[in-house]
Amino acid sequence: MKTIQVGLIGFGTVGSGLARTLLEQKERLIRKVGAEIRLSQVADIITEKLPDQFSDIILTKDANDIFTNPDIDIVVELIGGMEPARTFMLKAIKHGKHVITANKALLSVHGKEIFEAAVKNNVEVGFEASVGGGIPVIKSLKEGLVANRIESIMGIMNGTANYILTRMTDEGVPFDEVLKDAQELGFAEADPTYDVEGIDTAHKLAILMTIAYGKHVHLDDIHIEGISKIKPIDIEFAKEFGCRIKLLAISRNHGDHVEARVHPTMIPETLMLANINGAYNGIHFTGDTVKNVLLYGLGAGMMPTGSAVAADVVDIGRNILCKSINRVPALSYLPENISTPNITPMSELTCPYYFRITALDKPGVLSTVSGIFSKHEISIKSVIQKSRHELDPVAIVIHSHIANEDAVQKAVTEIDALEVCTKATVKIRILTDNE
Repeated sequence: MKTIQVGLIGFGTVGSGLARTLLEQKERLIRKVGAEIRLSQVADIITEKLPDQFSDIILTKDANDIFTNPDIDIVVELIGGMEPARTFMLKAIKHGKHVITANKALLSVHGKEIFEAAVKNNVEVGFEASVGGGIPVIKSLKEGLVANRIESIMGIMNGTANYILTRMTDEGVPFDEVLKDAQELGFAEADPTYDVEGIDTAHKLAILMTIAYGKHVHLDDIHIEGISKIKPIDIEFAKEFGCRIKLLAISRNHGDHVEARVHPTMIPETLMLANINGAYNGIHFTGDTVKNVLLYGLGAGMMPTGSAVAADVVDIGRNILCKSINRVPALSYLPENISTPNITPMSELTCPYYFRITALDKPGVLSTVSGIFSKHEISIKSVIQKSRHELDPVAIVIHSHIANEDAVQKAVTEIDALEVCTKATVKIRILTDNE
């Protein structure tokens, strides 16, 4: 019986999850693949000894031992970060090894270089685990939806941010307190910047857009805002408007240009995305043929992510056995048909907005603010003002009809310059019911 041999770089959380999956599912995979998939070598600079159940696996501290091992068919990179992960991926490819990674940051920045190197060396790149953890998002998009023109991508793609916003919504707990709890529970990293400031979500959106549109989307193409400025008061006002606040990745395909943005969004409670809570992810595609598709599940964790990496190992292993390398292009589109994206400028975005203006409760303030909005052609749908004492600042909350982003920015700048305004205006974009 043929054996597909795998070399693993990084025996951390996901790496050990992959090792467990391949061991525990060994017999099932033999029945499905017709070959043994064996993790034969691990490179890790920290691990001194592998657990006893993996005693037959060679352990090394030098990743080059894996690249130069002629028996290794597939190299899995699970160390994360930019370097040395990028160098390791390119070295493995140069040595004719198929590669698999869960490294969304690497692919969102250096993906073009890695995918082009793989084509040149006729090897495959698997990256299912880079988006959505155990949810089969990549495979669904590049194979299941292959006959569709993807019209939009919307997703809650970071479990940490979603857990924080869910706790804030359900319990009224402030951001800082929930973040501390999330760190203690292991949902959030010691440095949570990538998660709460939207960067991790943007990494994933760049990958999905590249596959969906056949255009090399870079992290720098994406407008990013995080959730650290969201207050319980914003959550409560969102409820009054029948919405929940989520950190949402959004891309819409306008044909000659595509939107690319990540930011807090008020989502009507009637929409399914508004009801994805806790550490779960939900990714919604709209195709011209299939219409609406929602994928839901755990977006991170040892075993869900290990499962996704194992799926890539099996896919590539099957292709090796059938001598059909790159039967499915890594990015769905043939390499020669992938182009440079034309990203919609944020200034051209139009949508409804939520504004929370903090100002002294004095006569004429609301009319002044309304006049500024009118000047910039922003139509007000509703206003909530809860008066207290004229010496204390109050929240003036405005829900606008669809407005232009450029006009909104100018109006907010003008409002914040008023002497009666005591804090910067909070602006949150609103998703409409028909999106």
